[in-house]
Amino acid sequence: MDPAGVFAVRYAQDRALLRTRKQWLALAIFLAALALLPLVVGPRLIAVANIMLISAIVVVGLQICTGYAGQVNLGQAAFMGVGAYTAAVLAEKTGLSFLLTIPLSGVAAAGFGFVFGLSAARIKGFYLALTTIAAQFVFHFAVLNLPGSWLGGSNGATVPPATLFGYRIASDTSLYYLCLICTVIMVCGAFGIVRSRFGRAFVAVRDDDVAAGIMGINVVATKATAFLVGAFYAGVGGALWAYMLRFVAVDQFTLFNSVFFIAMIIVGGMGSVVGALIGVFVIRAIQELITTLGPELAASLPFLGGDIVFASMNVFLGGSIALFLIIEPKGLMHRWNIVKAGYRLWPFPY
Repeated sequence: MDPAGVFAVRYAQDRALLRTRKQWLALAIFLAALALLPLVVGPRLIAVANIMLISAIVVVGLQICTGYAGQVNLGQAAFMGVGAYTAAVLAEKTGLSFLLTIPLSGVAAAGFGFVFGLSAARIKGFYLALTTIAAQFVFHFAVLNLPGSWLGGSNGATVPPATLFGYRIASDTSLYYLCLICTVIMVCGAFGIVRSRFGRAFVAVRDDDVAAGIMGINVVATKATAFLVGAFYAGVGGALWAYMLRFVAVDQFTLFNSVFFIAMIIVGGMGSVVGALIGVFVIRAIQELITTLGPELAASLPFLGGDIVFASMNVFLGGSIALFLIIEPKGLMHRWNIVKAGYRLWPFPY
């Protein structure tokens, strides 16, 4: 719904994401604020912002696969791990620039995800979720059992810093700008995908794959493509994660992380790219709050034990999923759309 007096006279205007000068101005101010963020906050918050940006890329890919295409994916952390290890191997053993290792990491993860996407042609729902969980175990088994000279085994793998024209991208601030640029590119790409014929095919298969097939949509190819795209985004996020930490290990990409990614799109709103970004911000912000206050709570209440932080994370994760599924199953983005529509209609609610 557009504000009063705003209407399209051309098809391009009707398809535009931003239709008014105020919307363009708001976007410009938001991007400028993100660009100036390292100048006004400390190193701690910059590091948290880096994690949020990387998580945003991974969760946007999951949103395309699960929110738009309806393919349950509990292996997103495994696909992210494939991208991280690919970046580590390419950067360490071949010396390729990060300009090549990041997209190649996405391609490697996409190939791994495509294999599991083919299984979505025959199964769905709970059984598809179990199949994607298998991706986690396949990833862990491969990393731990392949020769240590390949992926480092249980010892992990080190990653050399990203460099551009001799400049080392190793500080939190430089990594922030790298993550920000990649996030902007990937989010713009996500909007392009979901508004294209591929995105419409994803939604059709999600709503009714039988009817979609009758309409001429290749259901098998569409489901596999959804996994491929989601895994590509996870691989790009994994490569950035590897460059940020300069070290990758198999325990960084667990099933628990995949569930957290699912929680982010549930909280933000299924079937919305912006909802995925909102979910990342809310979940990561509360995670950081729990991490900060947890030690103080454990010190003031010693009878709770030292595991209070991890226990709080689990309780928060399960509670947030249950709460939103019961109270607001369409997520925060749906509630925001209601508030926005009410504002635009006021004082004429009819």
